[in-house]
Amino acid sequence: MSLGLLLLIGLGTAIFWLYRLNREYYVLAFFAKRVRTKDGRPLESIAPIAEGRTIFGNCFDLYGRNDAEVFTDLRAKVKKMGRSYIEYVMGRAKFCIIDAENFDNILNDQNMISKGLGYKFLHPFLRTGLLTSTGQKWHSRRKMLTPTFHFNILSQFAEIFKAESFKFVQQFEGKDEVSISLSELIPRFTLNSICETAMGIKLDDMAAKGDRYRENFSMIEKRFISRISNPIYWNDNIYRLFGASKDKQFLEEVHGFSSEIIAKRRKLLAEEIKEQRNNQEAVDDIYINKKQRFAMLDTLILAEKDGLIDHVGICEEVDTLMFEGFDTTSIGLIFGLMNMSLHQDKQELCYQEISEHIADDFSNLDLNELSKLKYLECFVKETMRLFPSVPVISRMTQKETELPNGLILPPGAVTMLHIYELHRNPKYWSSPEEFQPERFLPENSKDRHTYAFMPFSAGQRNCIGQKYAMLEMKTLLTVVLKKFKVLPLIDPKDLVFQTGITLRCKNDIKVKLVKRV
Repeated sequence: MSLGLLLLIGLGTAIFWLYRLNREYYVLAFFAKRVRTKDGRPLESIAPIAEGRTIFGNCFDLYGRNDAEVFTDLRAKVKKMGRSYIEYVMGRAKFCIIDAENFDNILNDQNMISKGLGYKFLHPFLRTGLLTSTGQKWHSRRKMLTPTFHFNILSQFAEIFKAESFKFVQQFEGKDEVSISLSELIPRFTLNSICETAMGIKLDDMAAKGDRYRENFSMIEKRFISRISNPIYWNDNIYRLFGASKDKQFLEEVHGFSSEIIAKRRKLLAEEIKEQRNNQEAVDDIYINKKQRFAMLDTLILAEKDGLIDHVGICEEVDTLMFEGFDTTSIGLIFGLMNMSLHQDKQELCYQEISEHIADDFSNLDLNELSKLKYLECFVKETMRLFPSVPVISRMTQKETELPNGLILPPGAVTMLHIYELHRNPKYWSSPEEFQPERFLPENSKDRHTYAFMPFSAGQRNCIGQKYAMLEMKTLLTVVLKKFKVLPLIDPKDLVFQTGITLRCKNDIKVKLVKRV
């Protein structure tokens, strides 16, 4: 038998083997195990498969795209598919979800608390804190931090939000009208707020370092997107060789800033505890001690003394709290004030409600009075519906997982939960592109699927700080609207959105503030 014939037989056998294997694995998508159905019916009858740009499935769909193109391509694909769909990417199946029923199924599955692959790319920045950890580590950290959002503590935070909001509007004192960049000023406000509330440190003497922190965070985010859009960099070893060196400077500065915050708070807390002991005051329950202003960081420092966490763990949670506390809330406030400017009739309804409940000198601006601002809350929710701070979240299967819709996801499959598209799904929202705060009035939302509105996620891994965020946003909006009328300086049709760790906009979003008389 000639060598040529042997090679031909071998090639034929290999092709036949790959053909058979391709039924269970998407071979050209780097052997991604296929999703199947429980009863054997066609997969497309439950979830269509998205066509890729190349023969390699969806592996290179985002390759070479910039952050604006990634956002546009993802939105166009979802619109084309029209319902939840499946992709095969770099050896993994992806179930991309835009309906409330599957959001419900995934977020309440006790076996799906592990975050998706993209969160791993955040490890150099956030390491494995509350956002990115899983398993027992996540459970213990969540249990440790949950008491820091006790009602009494939120009441203390309300005073800080009030003070920071006053400082925000004091920038414009003596001016009848002023044009401001929300994109510049709001992140500074939210970073100051998270540092004073969660970290117990005022940034008044660290303003330049705070600005530098935000600049470095922006660069880290750009590096994150460059990795997401280049599947070659998904491999940690390859990325360490060819990409990670560019991150080093930004990571060092960001971690240096958070380390300085921790060191300052350690010193202040030690002094506070010493003073309390000298005065023979009990320090047992820091969560309900109304005499002492509490910082979330205190929980971590005291837990370290009990051996429940180490210094590295404290750094992980501080980096996570600072990122989530300043960035996501700033997005809600930027678009909230933009919407105030664009919808004058809705702004007036908010103003009239605020005038009814909040004194001109803000003496009664507290949790109780803010809770009465129902229309303002609807306004904030509608803002978060159209502009969710986090447009996509994800989970990963640890084992073969059967869903109620009949799909069986293989181990290592990623579920992409598209919040941006869920919030625009006409199945749950009439005229979804229109800004209508009235959607959230009780009579208009009672029949809506509970999982149709997911700005803070849901289930056991929901956002731990959602009440904190709502309190901060409502406080600043209340103070601004009492002092100023907000007028538009941007056409929403000109907005260019970008993919980031959170929702990004290429435009510098500005408004005009006109002093009320």
